[in-house]
Amino acid sequence: MRHIVIGSSGFVGQRLVQALRAAGEPVVAFSRTPAPDGGDADIFVAGDLCRREDLDRIGLRPDDVVHHLAARHFGNGVPRHDRDAWFDAVNVGGTRTLLAAMRAAGVRKMVFFSTDMTYGLPQRLPVTPDHPQRPLGPYGRTKLEAEGLILQAVREEGLQATIFRPRLISGPGRLGTLATLFGLIRRGLPVPMIGSGRNRYQMISVEDCVRAALRAVEAGCPTGPFNLGSEAPKTARALLGAVIRHARSRSILIPTPARLVTATLALLDRAGHPLMYPEQYLSADADFVFDTSTTREQLGWRAEDDDVDVMIAAYEAFLHL
Repeated sequence: MRHIVIGSSGFVGQRLVQALRAAGEPVVAFSRTPAPDGGDADIFVAGDLCRREDLDRIGLRPDDVVHHLAARHFGNGVPRHDRDAWFDAVNVGGTRTLLAAMRAAGVRKMVFFSTDMTYGLPQRLPVTPDHPQRPLGPYGRTKLEAEGLILQAVREEGLQATIFRPRLISGPGRLGTLATLFGLIRRGLPVPMIGSGRNRYQMISVEDCVRAALRAVEAGCPTGPFNLGSEAPKTARALLGAVIRHARSRSILIPTPARLVTATLALLDRAGHPLMYPEQYLSADADFVFDTSTTREQLGWRAEDDDVDVMIAAYEAFLHL
């Protein structure tokens, strides 16, 4: 059995390739560009997920397992206009093309990383996998549609596909909006929060995501869907405060009126100068905690990394950029 990592140059993809190779597993990496460090895969295939001819160059085999990690997300340079079409092209169109290539080659197993953003704002806590899915924007909507395509193949074609919905994936090398906050902390400047900062802001480490993917394959790729989140989520205030103390920074945390801040961010977005996107800021002050009991029970997985440790590791990596 080979592991086909689609999106191998991404944050999770790079770590997954490394973990598989460390375990002595054969790996084929597929991405538009190689990983920055060159990658550790046995074979690297450069290609576009949306191009069937590129996927065909992988030479898929029936006993392969495909890890689908490729997606357009908020770190890819989101356009000002036609965002739905931009996200849809890869997140939905690419998934459809990949499923067709797997079908033609007789590949029966997949691990797919979706997102917590398919849920939208939590209606009840903790958020279980059967929570209503009402995305707030195009990223969540297109990932939800990709889930639908995969679930259809599970029902109609007998595909064995595990769907993961991770909370905010963090760790060394993954920054996004954290880069701005870390920059303020490094310079000892005030750090504004959206709201009071007393909402729990659950995350999941990239290493725990990789461990979940490996457990899914060992378990035969049960569908789930499975939530991924830390065991003891902290408040946003506690997380940022821990980084400030670790950095011995003079920064102080400044609570702000959430409605005023989100209105301002919405205006900046409409003006073409987004600091954050609606799917990010509309839930920034929400108490958002995943129930991962199904993941523990069916996959024998539980998060090993603490959110504070992950945040500090991300900050230390930021200092060396």
